[in-house]
Amino acid sequence: MATHAPEQGPDTGDEPTLKRAIGPKLLILFVIGDILGTGIYATTGKVAGKIGGALWLPFLIGFVVAILTAASYVELVGKYPKAAGAALYTQKAFKVPFLTFIVAFMVMCSGLSSASAAARAFSGDYLAEFTGGAVPPTLIAILFILALAALNLRGVSESVKTNVVLTVVELTGLLVILTIGAWAVLTGEGEPSRLGDLSATGTGYALLTGVLGATALGFFAFVGFEDSVNMAEETRDPVRTFPRAIFTGVAVTGTIYVLVALVSSLLVDHRTLEKSSGPLLEVVKAGGLDFPPKAFALIALFAVTNSALINIMMASRLCYGMANERILPRAMGRVLAGRRTPVVGIVFVSLLAIGLVSTGEIEGLGDTTAFLLLCVFAVVNIAVLVLRRDRVGHAHFRTPTALPILGAVTSLILASPLADRDADVYIRAGVLLAIGIGLWAVNKVVMRARGET
Repeated sequence: MATHAPEQGPDTGDEPTLKRAIGPKLLILFVIGDILGTGIYATTGKVAGKIGGALWLPFLIGFVVAILTAASYVELVGKYPKAAGAALYTQKAFKVPFLTFIVAFMVMCSGLSSASAAARAFSGDYLAEFTGGAVPPTLIAILFILALAALNLRGVSESVKTNVVLTVVELTGLLVILTIGAWAVLTGEGEPSRLGDLSATGTGYALLTGVLGATALGFFAFVGFEDSVNMAEETRDPVRTFPRAIFTGVAVTGTIYVLVALVSSLLVDHRTLEKSSGPLLEVVKAGGLDFPPKAFALIALFAVTNSALINIMMASRLCYGMANERILPRAMGRVLAGRRTPVVGIVFVSLLAIGLVSTGEIEGLGDTTAFLLLCVFAVVNIAVLVLRRDRVGHAHFRTPTALPILGAVTSLILASPLADRDADVYIRAGVLLAIGIGLWAVNKVVMRARGET
């Protein structure tokens, strides 16, 4: 029988704590909304540019990899329902504080690079349907991040309820794409021969690296389920709630992604998709149904807003969790008394996101997100095996041993140079890690000066 974590209230301890405001249905919508969004709405064209017309293949492989790692997260969040997520699991498994910090910082930065990619997508072709591209995209992206930070400060209930509305909107947009695809099949529109086209990859070794590169970038569309574990302290009965929420979320989004990829290739040549920062808008324009492009562009803007909102929210909660674990300075865990939100964490991650959005584009930021998380997923899949020796006092989900082994191997392959990603992805990730190491050193010095461990 799973134990029920106590409700947390404002009088627990010296500092106000997070509010348990998320139930089972809300969490499922939260996971779906977190996974859906920028990846499918903005990077589909870039994935097509790497592989050709067989756009469905990277998304299918990415779905399998996501399920493998999701199973490990479900086991771990059931054992340790805390807000720190992968950082907590790494520390419990390996007990190496430096590794714990690096993993935690990589997760946080992956959320920020994802939010930055969403901000860039917001300021691209979808918005240009209304503005004609007259406003500088970087300025729009920065203002976008600031607006989401303000919403995040208002509280988790407001942010998650906004997420529910935006999730319904973005699902509607993808259903429009699937309806257009069904109509195309029934009326004989489109070019089915594109669905087996791997011409963009080359042959031989180039084919292997091309498919892996497309899968690694396409995997960006699946990230998000790991963010939900950072909401464990704001979820009612997380031990019971998380397994269904995460598996349902990954299954629903994976199915939608493969179908959307099939429709996109059926109706639009991969070279046209590659050139657009709003590739699904090209699908709408090419479809046989008369759906207003501006209406779809508006839906897409809501979708990428949802992705950015959740990632900013999750990164701030991760700061809160790391501060409580004493990985970051204690001040990072400070909660705004009136709203009970992690105010210092929200300000910190928003400043980093502004830096990223000012220096990167959609493809590079999306690939950076995928690379960082694939490295983290490899560690998490190993950690779940190591932690089998650690027994807890309540029942929880246990994944078959083969799944985390396969999850670790596939994650490492997709994170390796075999995935044929651009050098700027490694440079950006290296700079972020250097910032993390600098913060680690400062925190260590401060703790020593205070005589703390």
